[in-house]
Parts: sequence; C-alpha cells; structure tokens
Amino acid sequence: MALNEGDKAPDFTLETDGGGKVQLSKLKGKKVVVYFYPKDDTPGCTKESCDFRDGHPKFRKEGVEIIGISKDSADSHDKFKAKYDLNFTLASDPDLKAIKAYDVWKEKNMYGNKTMGVERSTFLIDEKGNVAKAWRKVSVDGHADEVFQAAKAI
Repeated sequence: MALNEGDKAPDFTLETDGGGKVQLSKLKGKKVVVYFYPKDDTPGCTKESCDFRDGHPKFRKEGVEIIGISKDSADSHDKFKAKYDLNFTLASDPDLKAIKAYDVWKEKNMYGNKTMGVERSTFLIDEKGNVAKAWRKVSVDGHADEVFQAAKAI
C-alpha cells in the first residue's frame, strides 16, 4: 500500500545502535526525518548518512529528529556510526516491518538480476505524526539540504 503525503505515519518500535530502542509515536510533538537506506557502509548510503550528520546541528536547532533505518543489525549500525561519527539514531529493521509499512521494499534490477531491497526513501513526519513530505528513489546529492528546507517550512 502506497504511503502518501498527509497520511498517518506508520508507527514502529525498532532496536537502535547503542542497544537502545526508538518508537516513532513517542516522538509525537516533534518533526522527524525517517530515511530508509539499503546498507551500512556502502558508497551511496555512507554519503547520505554523512550529509545528514553534517546537517544535524541545523536540524536540531529546528527541533527535528533524524532516524536512519536499514535492515542491517544494530551491531552493524554501531560500527557504521563509529566509523563515520554519525550523530543521530540508526534503527535496525531485520524483519522489514517498518520497511514494508513505509512501502520501500521494492524489486531492484542489478545487472539484469532482479532482487528485493530497500528503495532509498525519506519521509518527513510532522508534529502530529503525519507524513508531511515523502521522497522516493532518492538521489543523494543535495538531498539532506532539501529535506532540511522542507522541515523548516512546516
């Protein structure tokens, strides 16, 4: 089922880096950026995460939380976070619950081979818990800045 702007954002509770947990509904009252990415420590995912890292202070100043989600384990997230000094939450979704709820588990075609994987996507959740803006098939360059501008505008 497609998730559209204006829809209620599906709630999730996921394990995070550092042995924690994050529950989206507990962040109600704040703006939240939820970005889904395919895999820790790969070129595009690293660039995207580092761009959110570099922009994190201005997101915080606007009261925006950032959560990165992939199907990698929390241990993998710990290593990824430490290697690149990431300063926001990374959540692990090995059972694909949030990934499927946000409709980002898609068929991909790599070199003629069809596989299932996470389609790089970002959702800006407003203070009421609704999807204010959705980006699908994200192109990494300039994306974090675009998300910041949208967060500032709501």
